[in-house]
Amino acid sequence: MPGSSFGRMLSVTTFGESHGAGVGVVVDGTPPGIALEPQDVQKELDRRRPGQSAITTPRAEKDRVEILSGIFDGLTTGTPIALLIRNEDKRSGDYENLKSLFRPGHADWTYDAKYGVRDWRGSGRASGRETAARVAAGAIARKILSSRGATIIGYTREIDGVRAATVDPAEIERNPARSPDPAAAVLMIEHIEKAKADGDSVGGIIEIVAQGCPPGLGEPVFDKLEALLSHAIMSVGAVRGVEIGAGFEAARMRGSFYNDELFMEGDRMRTRSNNAGGISGGISNGMDIVIRAVVRPPASIARPQTTIDTTGAPVTVRIEGRHDPCIVPRAVPVLEAMTALVLADCLLIHEAYRSH
Repeated sequence: MPGSSFGRMLSVTTFGESHGAGVGVVVDGTPPGIALEPQDVQKELDRRRPGQSAITTPRAEKDRVEILSGIFDGLTTGTPIALLIRNEDKRSGDYENLKSLFRPGHADWTYDAKYGVRDWRGSGRASGRETAARVAAGAIARKILSSRGATIIGYTREIDGVRAATVDPAEIERNPARSPDPAAAVLMIEHIEKAKADGDSVGGIIEIVAQGCPPGLGEPVFDKLEALLSHAIMSVGAVRGVEIGAGFEAARMRGSFYNDELFMEGDRMRTRSNNAGGISGGISNGMDIVIRAVVRPPASIARPQTTIDTTGAPVTVRIEGRHDPCIVPRAVPVLEAMTALVLADCLLIHEAYRSH
């Protein structure tokens, strides 16, 4: 089965490569009548685009979205929505000396093993550039969710061991680290700049919180909501781990502390804690859905590394060109988008259930 499509009732198919003509996405299953303007998509793409600060790659892509179909008079028509983002600042020559070797930490070898052919220009389909299409699709999912009163916010929880101690949503877009803690942001940026000066890279942790989702989203067995969310977020190339709610910390808790006790708040059922992260038995319970994801250090670094070429001979490689020393801040809108796509898909399925 091809691996470029995702979703059930709300489905997305992304296309394009890092150094091709562009990247894009087709979104099918959007309900008709949802207000959607190019700026709704553009504002999310602007948060992900390269060259937005000194701690990101200097590749100068404007990432202007073109809506090719599915919108009329500012409303979705219910037909497939096609979105295109053209590649404008390609420097494929930067990769000429890499086409006959397998870079450490990249997908060069595995793509070659699977397909027998690969686009070596900027990692081709394996490039993080593909995530621009996901962000564009996620903007549509956000509009579906917001029409039902649900919102999603993401931020950098940790970079290179520097952890945000406080969460102030107003601070997130005020610093290039996308940290909700301004004091931590200063240290995060220092660590990123130090890694860049060393020809190295750093990783971190992103936290996503979805608020206002109704109870009932997700299925009780194989399509548990946490399984769908984990699948979606782990499909982002740089993500190496996902946890929901208390996550791995649950291994250090007793059941008497972990269990979220229930109470009524007016006519709404609530829990006194949220160690389950808003999901019980694979189904949303109405509390905030809390997700954290581990983002690895970027693979493209300027330090010498040993590898092999396509003949199997050992070689030493230094990766030149324009690369992020840390992709955590730019990955925040990507993980928000994947969360939105899952929740919007589950919401539409749930509404279909309840309409009978």
